[in-house]
Amino acid sequence: MLSRLFAIMHKEFIHIFRDPQTLGIVLIMPISMLLLMGYAVAADIDHIPTAVFDQAMDSQSRDFLEKFWQTDFFELERTARSQQEIQDLIDEGVVRVGIIIPPGFAADLEAGKQVQVQVLIDGSDTTIAQVAQFAAESIGQATAVEIVGIKIGKSGAGLASLVMPILMRPRLLYNPNLDKVNALIPSLIGMILQFQSIFLTSFAIVREREQGTLEQLIVTPVKPWELMIGKVVPFVLLAFLNVGLTLAVGYFIFGVEFSGSLTLLLTLSIVFLLGSLGTGVLISTVSRTQMQANHLASFVLLPAIILSGFLVPRDNMPTLAYYAGYLIPLTYFNEILRGIVMKGVGMAFLWKHVVPLAIFGIAVFVLSVLRFQKRLE
Repeated sequence: MLSRLFAIMHKEFIHIFRDPQTLGIVLIMPISMLLLMGYAVAADIDHIPTAVFDQAMDSQSRDFLEKFWQTDFFELERTARSQQEIQDLIDEGVVRVGIIIPPGFAADLEAGKQVQVQVLIDGSDTTIAQVAQFAAESIGQATAVEIVGIKIGKSGAGLASLVMPILMRPRLLYNPNLDKVNALIPSLIGMILQFQSIFLTSFAIVREREQGTLEQLIVTPVKPWELMIGKVVPFVLLAFLNVGLTLAVGYFIFGVEFSGSLTLLLTLSIVFLLGSLGTGVLISTVSRTQMQANHLASFVLLPAIILSGFLVPRDNMPTLAYYAGYLIPLTYFNEILRGIVMKGVGMAFLWKHVVPLAIFGIAVFVLSVLRFQKRLE
């Protein structure tokens, strides 16, 4: 019995080692996922990009702002000249927080008046927004208590006669209630398009090869580019159907409002799909079986989920993981989706995400067409 068992095991090992491509992916994937999850996902929320509009420009306002930078929760990214500029910077995604110091900051504190400091927070990412709101309020309260303590020491007055000198006024933009589903639905659109376009495209072509029908198509008058377009267009239509269904479910069931232009969203989805469909075709050209296509597609998709900011905010990833995210199209598309669906912004604010997405999409799609044609010749 043992001899028969070992013979079967020996046969299976031979099959495994005859397919080094699949074996390599299977062995590398757990290690790469472990490194990604441990290195990128386990990051703390800190150094949140922040803009400041200091209308007082006095020593006490500068000291107060310095307390934000000392905590490591906030990092000064821009100094704005108006509240509208801060709003624009948040719309563009340059900063996540904007701090607005009112004029006469030091004079009002000296006169015993209460100073209200407005904090604008980008609510499109609920994780960062919650940390930013808590940290800003804590800094404001701690500073107010410090000022009250100094006044009590000087005048000997009781706490009842004093008001809190600093009152933080956080304002959550785009997602006032910090509902996680509002931030999740836009990102899900990108994930659905990515998964569907890559998996289904790569499987469809490999399946034709496994069944022997691809060779039958080659000997017909159908040209390679016609064959490729005929294969990918149905998946484009299905992808658009899923975008509509996702938005409809988000609105009617979860109450997620659509703030921007649907036409712009669908147009930019085509740009994103160029790269995703091209990636699927490339996978199909290097895969001999559906199992290989499945492993390669997973190897492409899983890092994209992590490094694109879908699971954790990119702003808080280690430097290497953060810059690696720029090589992933889903990173740019997530920003586009949140910008259109949640913020309602247009190309004036989205162009810096659209340009690299278009370059990647066109380059990958052209490369996939050339390689696909070469494999059919």
